[in-house]
Amino acid sequence: MDAGMDWLHSSGVDAIHYLQTHYRNSQQWFLFVSNVADLRNTFFVLFPLWFHLREKVAVRLIWVAVIGDWINLVLKWVLFGQRPYWWVHETQYYGNTSAPLVEQFPVTCETGPGSPSGHAMGAAGVYYVMVSALLGILLKEIQASSLVKKWCARGLLWTVFCGVQLCVCLSRVFLAAHFPHQVITGVISGILVAEAFSRIEWIYSASLKKYIITTLFLFSFTLGFYLLLKVLGMDLLWTLEKAKRWCVRPEWVHMDTTPFASLLRNLGTLFGLGLALNSPLYLEKCHGKRDESTPFRLACIVASVVLLHGFDSFRPSTQIEGLYYLLSFCKSAIVPLTSVAIVPYGVSNLLTSTGKKLA
Repeated sequence: MDAGMDWLHSSGVDAIHYLQTHYRNSQQWFLFVSNVADLRNTFFVLFPLWFHLREKVAVRLIWVAVIGDWINLVLKWVLFGQRPYWWVHETQYYGNTSAPLVEQFPVTCETGPGSPSGHAMGAAGVYYVMVSALLGILLKEIQASSLVKKWCARGLLWTVFCGVQLCVCLSRVFLAAHFPHQVITGVISGILVAEAFSRIEWIYSASLKKYIITTLFLFSFTLGFYLLLKVLGMDLLWTLEKAKRWCVRPEWVHMDTTPFASLLRNLGTLFGLGLALNSPLYLEKCHGKRDESTPFRLACIVASVVLLHGFDSFRPSTQIEGLYYLLSFCKSAIVPLTSVAIVPYGVSNLLTSTGKKLA
């Protein structure tokens, strides 16, 4: 078993070395793709965009992203996946021969286990939801007799989907954050999560109580699982020491990549979505009563993205760990609340008062 994993890891290191050697000029592209694939962009950009175009798609995006990343965290703790940037320094596989040179970048030194890839899993789930939604919209517009157009639409959208996943996988391998088998596992896992949620309907009408119960369950299960394995003698934060030891620059080791930091960010987003969809601002002013015109939608999208971009620049202090986690949870909860309730309410009132003045 160990010999097989060593061979798999060494093959991955060879792939990383090959990409870094032959595609060095594409470094900025790979960094860009890796940043775009981060779930932060799902919450701060894609969610407000889709919410004001197709509300159900936006809700499914959040559920797929949050539950997918939670499953990813549990799998990481179970699989104990290595990361290339530290494995290549600690392995005895190469013996007396020199190991291939693996270069590091500012986003390389993530602190959690490596399998499956969170970026690949998140991107696969999120883009699967969006492609499925776009395909559903296009097929409704195409006449039933236009089979060729339907097949072309399917082929084009799924080709784009595959192209995006390939770019994400190559970027994570190039940056030495993951081995190839980890990104492949991530893509498959993300698609399975997205496909599962395409069959779940209750998320679109879930009460605030269900959101709270789900949030508490996910947190309690994760904390309980962590404590259980710790009692059994398993240190689930073993990767943090490796990251600090083998990262070439200490400032590249970020606290927001730790397992509990990502967990609380995601749970905050899910709780915030439930709070927003069940808030008076949404229920009384927006749901079923809001302006559905194109100018209103565009105004909400632009205002949401601009506000959230400014809000994203606020980074909680990492000096006190507990306070950092709490502030991260609260910050994430405000994101859907802003897009779902606060911005539409404000834009609606602004347009109403402007219309009265013009009249």
